[in-house]
Amino acid sequence: MAWRGCVLRWARADIISTATRGNRFTLNTQQRCGFRKAAKETKTKKGVIEETGPSHTEPNEGLIHKRGASPPVEPSVANTHPRRFGRLVKPLVFTIGFTACSFGTAAIWQYESLKSRVQSYFDEVRAEGLEKLRPQKQEDLRKWINKWWNSLSEGQRTVTGIIAANAVVFCCWRVPSLQRSMIKYFTSNPASKTLCFPMLLSTFSHYSFFHMAANMYVLWSFSSSIVSMLGREQFMAVYMSAGVISTLFSYVCKTASGRLGPSLGASGAIMTVLAAVCTKMPEAKLAIIFLPMYAFSAGNALKAIVAMDTAGLVLGWRYFDHAAHLGGAIFGIWYIMYGHELIWKNREPLVKVWHDLRTKGPGGGGNGGSGPL
Repeated sequence: MAWRGCVLRWARADIISTATRGNRFTLNTQQRCGFRKAAKETKTKKGVIEETGPSHTEPNEGLIHKRGASPPVEPSVANTHPRRFGRLVKPLVFTIGFTACSFGTAAIWQYESLKSRVQSYFDEVRAEGLEKLRPQKQEDLRKWINKWWNSLSEGQRTVTGIIAANAVVFCCWRVPSLQRSMIKYFTSNPASKTLCFPMLLSTFSHYSFFHMAANMYVLWSFSSSIVSMLGREQFMAVYMSAGVISTLFSYVCKTASGRLGPSLGASGAIMTVLAAVCTKMPEAKLAIIFLPMYAFSAGNALKAIVAMDTAGLVLGWRYFDHAAHLGGAIFGIWYIMYGHELIWKNREPLVKVWHDLRTKGPGGGGNGGSGPL
């Protein structure tokens, strides 16, 4: 009976289509007979909408904040969304907690480094004596690497690990099977479901080789100055915290403007390093690598960079994440002027607690007579 009714409707549709509608025969037939093909297409579209989330702009209007070259991100991820500042509570708490842990770990690290410096000195003397007694080849690769490593400054040795981590993440972007995980965890986007961990991981993430090379060159150039100013432990705390703080500033500005999109790169943390050095030594002379004949003061360079990023943020320039740059620069200036006094010079209670735990613990001596180093 069902097929007979369908045949009757088919015939009626044939007559109507031939007399009045011409080439719309197939469309009328599917609608009148109720074929399931159209229903399946509708369900598929609903499934896509449920998977990608609500979209308030057309796909070709997606905003992608670039720092160099951007990874392949689906257009729906970068669309404009309603302003929901409530989603920034978790990133704010994560930023405060991570910054506190970074400086606390740096204080303990410095304590342990000072405590083991005497023992490491004797170990080095003993190792040098063994090297003299042991016959070696003229072209010893290990000896060449040690010689190169010892020729570096303390700041350059400190940032070598950061550069290596960025290189590893850059290689991971080239693995097709890792693309989904890289976009989820190594790009920061206030519209994403994962908000906290990308704030840190995106600081070590670069999709473009030129982008990574430029950032790492600036970091390498300022490494000796910043580490001589702060020490390697304090520098690492400032650098790691700067990556998270600059990303939080980017989250706030993107949410306020409604222009959400992914960002990645170490530019925010490096802007903190640059701003700290320029604030501490404003009369230092700087030059651009491609134009070494033009020199300018560090203070003027910092003012120009801040002005450019402020203009980019206000005017809505979208190629760079100017909000992250500006947030990193503000944090660097604030830390040199106020943060060092407020945070690093008040680490004594934490170091004392750690010292008491180390001396009263198993194998720690038990007396605890000496104060923290």
